[in-house]
Amino acid sequence: MALIPSFFGNQRSSIFDPFSALDSWDPFRDFGFPSASSLISRENSAFVNTRVDWKENPEAHVIKADLPGLKKEEVKVEIEDDRVLQISGERNVEKEDKNDTWHRVERSIGKFSRRFRLPENAKLDGVKASMENGVLTVTVPKAEVKKPDVKAIQISG
Repeated sequence: MALIPSFFGNQRSSIFDPFSALDSWDPFRDFGFPSASSLISRENSAFVNTRVDWKENPEAHVIKADLPGLKKEEVKVEIEDDRVLQISGERNVEKEDKNDTWHRVERSIGKFSRRFRLPENAKLDGVKASMENGVLTVTVPKAEVKKPDVKAIQISG
């Protein structure tokens, strides 16, 4: 017996969870549109969930990526010739025990990759990366912008 019946499906439970209906509710299911979950394969779900912040300060571009549960050995940071920074890796499936009963699987697994075109002022030979508490920080120093030499010309006449 449910405390409140579900209006969004046939789920019934003896525990009241006001957000349980939102897990399976798809407002567009009757219109013939593919659902968001069907458009994103399980293999690529980690790619979608890799959150990144990119800020610029006077000295460098700083890119931070949330990669919880990953070790630095499981992450690659690469720069391609055309100033493209790529952060990639793989989040593996947890070992299963035959006696385990899974109730919910929400953490993303699979390969992920994020690519960013760096601006002209990026100094590619000084890029540094560090990882602490599941946050990857990539620091791309900025090249000094050479100011053009201005020469005053004397006006005759």
